[in-house]
Amino acid sequence: MEFVNYLGDKNVATFMLLFARLSGMIVFFPFFSHNNIPLIIKTTVVLLLTMFLFPLAQINIPQYNSFFILQIISEIIFGMIAGLAVQLVFTIIQMAGEYMSFTMGFTMASVIDPSSGANMPITSQILGLIALLVFLAFDGHHLILLFMSYSLDYIVLGEFYPRENLLKFINISLLNVFIIGFTMGFPILAISLLADLIFGLLMKTMPQFNLLVVGFPIKIVLAFAVLIAILAVMMKYFKELILKVFTNMQPLFFVQN
Repeated sequence: MEFVNYLGDKNVATFMLLFARLSGMIVFFPFFSHNNIPLIIKTTVVLLLTMFLFPLAQINIPQYNSFFILQIISEIIFGMIAGLAVQLVFTIIQMAGEYMSFTMGFTMASVIDPSSGANMPITSQILGLIALLVFLAFDGHHLILLFMSYSLDYIVLGEFYPRENLLKFINISLLNVFIIGFTMGFPILAISLLADLIFGLLMKTMPQFNLLVVGFPIKIVLAFAVLIAILAVMMKYFKELILKVFTNMQPLFFVQN
């Protein structure tokens, strides 16, 4: 009898809204949204997290009408925007790999990214996988779960709406994808331009110098040497960006007017 009473209107509405919020997390957050994870595993994880976090959930009086559908959609949008804010940091690393691939002549060496299913240069995929390992190494996936847990204390289920400063933050983050990505790839771009200048001078002084046979392999070796030298700094800055995003999420998402 107690179990039947537990399945009241308010509890069912709370469970559905919480399930929608956590579903948005699984679909859009890095690592959890990986395409190689079977859908049944993702669904099971969402269900278990919903049961685990259900006692922390808060909800006002439920209204089973079209407004309730909008509440479910708002919870999915909450997970989408929060996941986009974190995913953009991974996109910065992949954008840096795009610049590096273009400079190294690896633009045509593209493969399917298993996490998103998109076609991208192999350099971008390698850097993306390294960034994902770094993300897991400093417990970034745990930060995601903590963020979702804290969100239940500050945002009542079904009452999330995108605020103006949140949209501004997303716009600035989109701009940083290109600026910071270019900054990360600039050392390789600079060494490649310097190598082109030196090869141009050599071809003027020694016309028998074959640029295709000798020049391109040397550029690739130099680019990989610079990449190995700056990789640790790139991943350290990547970690700082991820932590900065999670720090900014609290005032952006949790402070309601």
